[in-house]
Amino acid sequence: MSPSHLHLAVALDGAGWHPAAWREPVSRPGELFTAAYWADLVAEAERGLLDFVTIEDGLGLQSAPTHPYDAGPDDRVDQVRGRLDAVLIAARIAPLTRHIGIVPTVVATHTEPFHLSKAIATLDYVSSGRAGLRVQVSARPGVAAHFGRRTFPALGDEGFDSPAGQELAHELLDEAADYVEAVRRLWDSWEDDAEIRDVATGRFIDREKLHYVDFSGERFSVKGPSITPRPPQGQPIVSALTHGSLANRLVGRAADIGYVTVGDQDRARAAVAEIREEQAVAGRAKETLHIFGDLVVFLDDEPGAAQARRERLDALAGTPYTSDAPVFAGTPAQLASLLEKLSTAGLTGFRLRPAVLGHDLPALTRRLVPELQRRGVFRKAYEADTLRALLGLPRPASRYAATAASPTR
Repeated sequence: MSPSHLHLAVALDGAGWHPAAWREPVSRPGELFTAAYWADLVAEAERGLLDFVTIEDGLGLQSAPTHPYDAGPDDRVDQVRGRLDAVLIAARIAPLTRHIGIVPTVVATHTEPFHLSKAIATLDYVSSGRAGLRVQVSARPGVAAHFGRRTFPALGDEGFDSPAGQELAHELLDEAADYVEAVRRLWDSWEDDAEIRDVATGRFIDREKLHYVDFSGERFSVKGPSITPRPPQGQPIVSALTHGSLANRLVGRAADIGYVTVGDQDRARAAVAEIREEQAVAGRAKETLHIFGDLVVFLDDEPGAAQARRERLDALAGTPYTSDAPVFAGTPAQLASLLEKLSTAGLTGFRLRPAVLGHDLPALTRRLVPELQRRGVFRKAYEADTLRALLGLPRPASRYAATAASPTR
């Protein structure tokens, strides 16, 4: 991929990714659970010509990063707790935007692929073809208890790094791959021209162009067809965060975009190579699969100011900030240089997590983007009307339409 086609996304979560972000004067803690707040964030991201936003979600209350893996919600009252449903936020704000992609997070472990398929298909309709999803898994016993359908073993502080955690992660990620496959089949279950809408003949649909998906996996089965016509994009984009080999396999098998949490060229190159290998094993070598670097960012124009701000926020939080992703604190020009350097390792874009949304999101759109444009590595205008087209992904034909047209059927 040419460096001139660098892709950028931003990850939206609460007041920002630093736990003390809500205490900053530029933050709006009283508005976190309002539609206007989220609409303003996405409008700012679109102003910066970003490819898409992701919206974080979960099925349990947030906990501090150092909180034991198997414990319930922590007792801290000085950090943001609670969130709105990401898919519903996306559906509310999508009609207020024109170009930017909207990608809510969904937890595959405790939700049904049939429900999710029609929710994201609906989002694709209300956004006119700019929907996607970020799939994740959850093995927390407290979250499982909300649903009462399955239980998980205690993993302790090590979480997925323990042997039992690795085994469980393998199971959940394979289940997530099945989940995505079922969702994709449901999106394809209506052919593009299944809707006739012919008042004269009284035929609204061609029933022969609706198809059973007949998916059967270890954890669930789905017969289909969907109750929602095929989405405008055919297939909304699917993305997933990966921290290592097991999730790399999910990305290679099932995703259009993988987010890798690496901060240097060597590790980025290794992650890209492993995902490409998994992509080939899955028979997808000829498909476009984007690999984005994932970074938390503190941005200020003056050298040293971002690091000083990070330290001030750490003091408010009572502990140094840590993340599953690399943390960058510096100037927009320094970040632009880092992104250019990392892109030479095979990364096709970046998903940036603003530490303080009220401060760092405008710094991205109004400082970083112009710097990248000046260097000739980022667009100066939106080039497509759908998210797939913006990412250079073709609109796929329905797999069932191809089967129905086959003379062997």
